Amino acid sequence: MHPFKSLFAAVAFMATASTASAKSPGLDAIKEFRDGQPRPGAIENRFFLKKERFELTPHFGYVPNNPFAKRYVGGLGFAYHFSEQFAVEGEVTYSPDLGVNDLKGLTKTLVVIASEGDGNSSEEFVQPLDKVTLAAGFAARWTPLYGKIALFGETVLNLDLYGVAGLGIVSKVNNVALLNPDYDPVDNPQAPPAVLQRVDNEVKFTPVIGFGTNVFLTQSIALKLDARMQLYVDNVPDYQPSEDDPGDDDQQLYNNLVISAGVAIYFPKMKPRLSNF
Repeated sequence: MHPFKSLFAAVAFMATASTASAKSPGLDAIKEFRDGQPRPGAIENRFFLKKERFELTPHFGYVPNNPFAKRYVGGLGFAYHFSEQFAVEGEVTYSPDLGVNDLKGLTKTLVVIASEGDGNSSEEFVQPLDKVTLAAGFAARWTPLYGKIALFGETVLNLDLYGVAGLGIVSKVNNVALLNPDYDPVDNPQAPPAVLQRVDNEVKFTPVIGFGTNVFLTQSIALKLDARMQLYVDNVPDYQPSEDDPGDDDQQLYNNLVISAGVAIYFPKMKPRLSNF
């Protein structure tokens, strides 16, 4: 055989053998057995899978940015996870109206200070305030981050971070606070300084945006911490309303911020993980 033909045949054989080796699952298995399986990354090896699972979350919260009334919130959320990153959710919340019992000290102070002024203007002063009692929303949830935190020893917390955006509706009670005619700091200190007069009920449509985290305790239960804003437009406060002067028609943006904690329950049972990701 011509020497160049022999050299060409040898090169072709080596290339064929190399291609066959690369495509052979048997050889890959032998190599994996000899070298051992590559260790997955800490973040890639997920402890908790959400894909194609439902989530039910009872939660309790507080509205920290209402300066005039204490607003405690209880609610129930429900979600479906299309993948590890994307889900849709809905929730309903309720906040009880406790009348004067949930007024903050600032409201009482403003009413008392106004009553100590001179002239008729002090007698006409009222402090407008509203209380959101019912709210509902529908939103999309995106979970871009999954991580782990090592605590003491071998204890590891698995968690994720998510953001939500959607639309909602709030039902609120509009009130005005004014001086209680029976209040007397000397003769009748037990009487509440302020009383409430209900003006009307109002329903507002709101965009909803927020963020939160899930801390996974088991493969079916997670501790959820959440903060979300319900934004709506309403009239600016009118501190001396009268029939002759209906008040300013200017409007401004309000934010009903709810910070909550709850327990998320996932079902059905988590499917076995078939690969490390």
